[in-house]
Amino acid sequence: MNTTITYIEPIASVATLNAVSDAIDNLHVLEGEMVQGQLQGADYTTHSAFHSEKDKTTFRQYESACDRVKDFYREQHTKQTVAYNLLSRNRFHSSSRVRPELTVWEAIEKLNTLVDDSDPDTELSQIHHLLQSAEAIRNDDKPRWMQLTGLIHDLGKLMIFFDGAQGQWDVVGDTFPVGCAFDPKCIYPETFSANPDAQDPVFSTMDGIYTPGCGIENLLISWGHDEYLYLVLKDQCTLPKEALAMIRYHSFYPWHKEGAYRAFMAKGDEKLLQAVQAFNPYDLYSKSNGIPDIEELKPYYLELIDEFFPNKKIKW
Repeated sequence: MNTTITYIEPIASVATLNAVSDAIDNLHVLEGEMVQGQLQGADYTTHSAFHSEKDKTTFRQYESACDRVKDFYREQHTKQTVAYNLLSRNRFHSSSRVRPELTVWEAIEKLNTLVDDSDPDTELSQIHHLLQSAEAIRNDDKPRWMQLTGLIHDLGKLMIFFDGAQGQWDVVGDTFPVGCAFDPKCIYPETFSANPDAQDPVFSTMDGIYTPGCGIENLLISWGHDEYLYLVLKDQCTLPKEALAMIRYHSFYPWHKEGAYRAFMAKGDEKLLQAVQAFNPYDLYSKSNGIPDIEELKPYYLELIDEFFPNKKIKW
């Protein structure tokens, strides 16, 4: 805040002088809190108003989902093993892997041909879902970094086009830890019985290869678009840690919605959980909104992308 010094009439009394001084001190305190709040994005957890009128019971209705969704999870739960997840991470980090280079908007347009087989709530293309999420966040006056997070949170699904994905089962869908017992709060828990890790003497135990309190960031979460995009972006953008948590864990419904796997949380994980829970309504409940006008919204989001991505081309 710039302070302008102006001449004022002599103050009538010491009491008045003290009152004026206190008011100025309070103003500086409030200013400091506002600046700190802007830096930390302190307002991102405030109530999201856009979905207050929606019937929440109509979302994530997996029991009545079509066969496409049920078949997807049966395959995902069978094939997401510790061995496959380690293989996928090694493939991502391999020096021989060719990493395509696209701008964020080029990535959004490329993703427009994909319809998510795991999602029972929408048949819309991905670009419309991304804009629905971003616009809902924007309309609730959330920080600009969170608006951008809404726009890009599913871009990891690009791996189905160029990162050696085996099918949709290792790209989309709810995520869960591997290397420990599959929690009954996961979607269709009975389908994990066909997973080889479910019979492993270590991987099938409650803690598995982990220890209580080891930290959510140290869990080997099933490989998919969340983890892939997190690895792509963590060194290529200036988004805050809260945004990266929203991206990395937004499909980890057993944790952030059902309360499973909380025993593995460490100090600081509550803040990550709070961030993901603040983001979740914009991912889930925006899907039934009207179809956004891509060309009308594009200039605003191109400016937003430039603000947080210093390099035009992203290595995917």
